[in-house]
Amino acid sequence: MSTLTLHLADAAATEACGARIAPRLHGGMIVTLDGDLGTGKTTLVRGLLRARGVDGPIKSPTYALVEHYPISSLYFYHFDFYRFTRSSEWDEAGIADYFRDDAVCIIEWPERAGNRLPAPDLALSLSYARDEPGRNLVATARGEAGEQCLNALRAVAPPLG
Repeated sequence: MSTLTLHLADAAATEACGARIAPRLHGGMIVTLDGDLGTGKTTLVRGLLRARGVDGPIKSPTYALVEHYPISSLYFYHFDFYRFTRSSEWDEAGIADYFRDDAVCIIEWPERAGNRLPAPDLALSLSYARDEPGRNLVATARGEAGEQCLNALRAVAPPLG
């Protein structure tokens, strides 16, 4: 498991970060997004999906629970568990059925699924920067697939610290 911390100066940098990891995502991968409201989770997903060729609207799935983006033979599922009040809602909503070898699952508010969520390949955490405008991103890879995403980020931005 390795970790990388980056500063994202604005929304464009956040979208660019998503775009950098997009080509490294493949079926069966799980990416979690953690962070307070407004820290850029959906903005990062928007950059990722635009880089994969999605032209239409890309919005937060807060009220829909999941947004589905079929791209060629790969399915992207963008979840938002913010409205979960108990982890058993995972079972009641049939969420486990989305986690397949032909799908990339991107999850906002993963902690609200409790222990039902499989371990992510890549865990992303966004927070407001303290001393300057923008956000900080902490990216943690768990396994080779996640490490490939970190390598893509390292290639364009120097780590903080």
